[in-house]
Amino acid sequence: MINWALGILTAAGLLVAGPHSALAQDTPLRIAIEGQFPPFNYLDANGNLQGFDVEIADALCAAMTATCEYVTQDWDEMIPGLLEKKYDAIVSSMSMSDERRAVADFTSRYYDSPSIFITNKKSDLQAFSPADLAGKSIGVSLSTSQETYARSMYESSDIKIYATSPELYEGLARGEVDAILEDKLAAYDWLANTKTGQCCEFRSNDIKDAAFFGDGAGIAVRKEDTNLKEALNAALNVITEDGTYNMVNAKYFPFSIR
Repeated sequence: MINWALGILTAAGLLVAGPHSALAQDTPLRIAIEGQFPPFNYLDANGNLQGFDVEIADALCAAMTATCEYVTQDWDEMIPGLLEKKYDAIVSSMSMSDERRAVADFTSRYYDSPSIFITNKKSDLQAFSPADLAGKSIGVSLSTSQETYARSMYESSDIKIYATSPELYEGLARGEVDAILEDKLAAYDWLANTKTGQCCEFRSNDIKDAAFFGDGAGIAVRKEDTNLKEALNAALNVITEDGTYNMVNAKYFPFSIR
């Protein structure tokens, strides 16, 4: 195992000589990002990764003075790819659910967002219990915590699966489903900043269930890579204390998401 943390940690969990300390490693740190979850991660017109997750990953790599390589990975293969050692960490808005914790380890939370039901503004839906949505169609993205939650809690509803979040939003805008269940911060960008998103609105109360959604989003690593987890946590402390995290946050949201 690569000693990612050699020379980087102190008992206080900070970098030995600040954010520019050398991180001993033999190969680049490979980080997986989906690229289909704006504004957290997406591909621009030139095919380059952009978004909140990408800038946080850049900042963490700078804090560790690590050479990082990004791997674009389909969401439903994220955890399998990590376990198969195709990459070393996942920085892709992954909620720390019990199901994922069973097979992978996570850093401290780097942001938190509830899930929420979204409908067309013309919809007459006002309540969102399983009984209220019996016989209704609910859209969710493939292999997400929202899919698991909807399948478990809304057995009498028609659960429609979309491959990516952008496709999920388009499905709602086209009237293919009665409502979608989505991460609130991800959907906020679509609702607030796109023409298509003007069709729709947040409708339910925030949904937080640690069994399904965990305690926010963390960076996933393999269970045996404890040194890497510690190094990433130390780097998270650094970018929080030096103001880098807040600068990235402010670029994407007019409120704190920590």
